[in-house]
Amino acid sequence: MNTPYGLEIIESCFTCKLRMDHWFCGLSPDGLKLLAGASHLCTYPDGALLFVEGQMPRGAYVLCSGKAKLSTTSREGKVLILKIAEAGEVLGLSAVVSGQPFEITAETAGPCQVNFLEREALIGRIEQSGELGLHATQALSREFQTAYRDIHDLVLARSSAGKLAKLLLSWTPHRERSGTPGEIRVRAGLTHEEMAQMIGSSRETVTRLLGDLKKKEFIRLEGSTLVIRNRTALEALAA
Repeated sequence: MNTPYGLEIIESCFTCKLRMDHWFCGLSPDGLKLLAGASHLCTYPDGALLFVEGQMPRGAYVLCSGKAKLSTTSREGKVLILKIAEAGEVLGLSAVVSGQPFEITAETAGPCQVNFLEREALIGRIEQSGELGLHATQALSREFQTAYRDIHDLVLARSSAGKLAKLLLSWTPHRERSGTPGEIRVRAGLTHEEMAQMIGSSRETVTRLLGDLKKKEFIRLEGSTLVIRNRTALEALAA
């Protein structure tokens, strides 16, 4: 049976067909059982706000399926997308552990299934279980390592053209090979505005840079599909 959003209904983590080797899914059966009383499975449409920057945390969110945009906003209203979270990731854990307000906003990027973990119950279970404590520590470590790399890339390393090239290349692990040797097909799924928010630029700049890359035959666009024609040239630009 499917939900109205075309997603398979998940009744329990023990019978879930979407489980993968990530922080929550990778727990032992005893670990999953320990968290069962603290979690609530929910389905969200595209554009739903899971939590907002500055809000006190009621709990953490495990992304079972779909994607979520993690962003921050300046006083002037400029939005910077920090990351597109993938299925299997836990969102808001650092705020839950520290007891401080969320430093980012999480918004679904398409229909999502989410496992909500109540804060007090989660903290209590982490205190009880060495396995949960270790998994939480590993998740936080990966989160901050990613943040450090992103800060380096955004602030220090590249021009806008280089940052855009790196963004395009970051989609290639999920690529589809086209029929032409050497070409890589990627379903982008982001608007020019969202790309600009990910590299700290403007929509007009992203549109111009994509046009330049097409003229140089580094890429071409086929509707919502991006075809990387010269990966080597993009890698040189991103270096």
